[in-house]
Amino acid sequence: MSSEREIQQTLCRMCDDRCGIDVHLEDGRMVDITGNRAHVWNKGRLCVKARAAVDMVYHPDRLLTPLKRTADGWQEIPLAQALDEIAERLVEIRERDGARSVSVWKGEAIGFGQQEDIARRFIHAFGSPNYLSNDSMCYAARYFGYKLVDGGWPIADLENARVIVMWGANPPHAHPNMTQYITAARRKGAKLVVVDPRLSAIARRADVHAQPHPGTDGALAWGLMRELIRTGAYDKEFVERHTVGFPELSAYAATFTPEMVEQETGVPVATVIEVAALMGDAAPRVAMYVGNGLEHHENGVNNIRAVVSLDALLGAVDREGGNRFVEPAPLRTLTLYDDVPLTHLGPLGADRFPVLYDLRQECHTMTAMGAILEGDPYPLRAMVLTGANPLLTNPNTERVRRAFEALDLLVVRELFMTETAALAHYVLPAASFLERSELHTHAKHQAITLTCRVCGFPEVQDEYQFWHDLAHRLDMGAYFPWDDETALNRWLLEPSGLTLEELEAHPEGVTYSPLTTAPLERGPFATASGKVEFASRYLKDLGYDELPTYKSPEYRGTPDDEYPFVLVTGARKLLYMHSRFRNIARFRTAEPGPEVEMHPDDARALGVGEGDLVTVTSRVGSVTIPVHVMSPAEIRPGELQITHGWSEANVNLLTHDDRFDPISGFPLMKSVEVRVEKV
Repeated sequence: MSSEREIQQTLCRMCDDRCGIDVHLEDGRMVDITGNRAHVWNKGRLCVKARAAVDMVYHPDRLLTPLKRTADGWQEIPLAQALDEIAERLVEIRERDGARSVSVWKGEAIGFGQQEDIARRFIHAFGSPNYLSNDSMCYAARYFGYKLVDGGWPIADLENARVIVMWGANPPHAHPNMTQYITAARRKGAKLVVVDPRLSAIARRADVHAQPHPGTDGALAWGLMRELIRTGAYDKEFVERHTVGFPELSAYAATFTPEMVEQETGVPVATVIEVAALMGDAAPRVAMYVGNGLEHHENGVNNIRAVVSLDALLGAVDREGGNRFVEPAPLRTLTLYDDVPLTHLGPLGADRFPVLYDLRQECHTMTAMGAILEGDPYPLRAMVLTGANPLLTNPNTERVRRAFEALDLLVVRELFMTETAALAHYVLPAASFLERSELHTHAKHQAITLTCRVCGFPEVQDEYQFWHDLAHRLDMGAYFPWDDETALNRWLLEPSGLTLEELEAHPEGVTYSPLTTAPLERGPFATASGKVEFASRYLKDLGYDELPTYKSPEYRGTPDDEYPFVLVTGARKLLYMHSRFRNIARFRTAEPGPEVEMHPDDARALGVGEGDLVTVTSRVGSVTIPVHVMSPAEIRPGELQITHGWSEANVNLLTHDDRFDPISGFPLMKSVEVRVEKV
């Protein structure tokens, strides 16, 4: 007798693209995943990671039972007992050291959406301001770059652009659907410019590949602004009506001659002039996208602010084919920052990096390590961590290890026994995205999708149920009144006028507000002045430069002969997502292990070839790793790249947790001084 097959439609969360998928089940068990052709975002397209969700959910190493650390090793215990004991420990620590000695940490490994705000809600209801997450070293710096200049977080209107500029982004490996929009635009005649130190997958497709030295993107952006102003190719009406600080910007830009830009960035004079001409001719239909390649430098936010200022010079802000603002989904918020702000308790890092806390209510994860180890600025004793693996993703791994080992209580919710989970006192099995039902917004299409719970396991809680049950054990039930995630979803959805039943009937997504075909009719921009701010009074009042002034990376300004190479970390690989999926067997067959990417001239000078082992050393630490010799066009001499997420050669043993962008607090991870020695 043949098995009965059914299809359930939901969203993929193997990365943050959130593609519509059809999950194929036989006798209730998942057997395959294909694309949902009707979904507004991906139209049936899927990358190779999506089908591996079946491997992930049914992986033999999947955590399905709560574990407690004992003197004799891990002990399986019932879920109710684990929650009771965790709640008891949290109360003890709060009574002894105060509520702010407890923190939560949100990661991406189980997908993140509304569960981020659930964690934020929990920690404030508990009485602590210390919400930590991966966003304090990924994404937030780009958000600041846009927020500080034009007041929002616009979306690049790629398919309607005449020129597309990718800054430090590689969509074929990171955002596959974005690649499709770029391809569609190029079929209509759009030009593609890629700014990246490496010849990435998207750079191979580019009409122009500008290859700056790591961390020098800001100098290139200023050089492009100078050319646009010099030639009169900027949007004078937009600048006059909608911006502040243009005289100061123009005067500063004048110092960035093409010759100076070439000397600083390595991008030839002819390329600077060519890219500026392409932008000027296509304006305002110039769509620029900033990837996280610009974030992890000591000058990251100002480099991004300079790129965003280019948008305004071109009149490409909130214009078709440029960067468009979209209407946010009319959903309720779960956070308690208005009701229980707790700023008087000193959120970790808020004093040193006030922009990070003011604009994102993020605490600083590197400051948290100091709070654990040195009690600075006050002791941090406990942490509940969900879907994150800081031992592979945060800088200065050895210090992170010491900090986590020093906690009085570490609770980790995970799918697998990660390097971080192995240090915990309690490890609780977390639900994958296929075991939860949540609301998701597709901002580009102004649509909402409801995910579907496809499967589940007895002792594995969904994200809301975990925080709900723990909150009720801590007498915080008033803040978590919804019985389950379905009730929560109904409450969140109420202001939209949509119902869960409508979303369930339309897994392809429901539009919450129609898209406009012309530029939005704008009121004031969401900045202090109501205009696009080339010069920021907000930053000036905090003691920062008004303009996005350029600072040369330390490795260029004060080179150190002991560390003659500059290391870029974190370039995306198609099959992996940060530290995830290394346990998927077929992925490891295709991309079996870590490597250091190197120019052939450097390999010859070191006397090494493909696969030879070298030791890479920074001022922080060392890793031993095989060599991958690139072609001469793929990487510059003197520059290296190591992708993160490999326990066998963890690149974050090399990265700094003591050198930061002064505005965002982001650590130095993409222009690290190192030396290389043959093993």
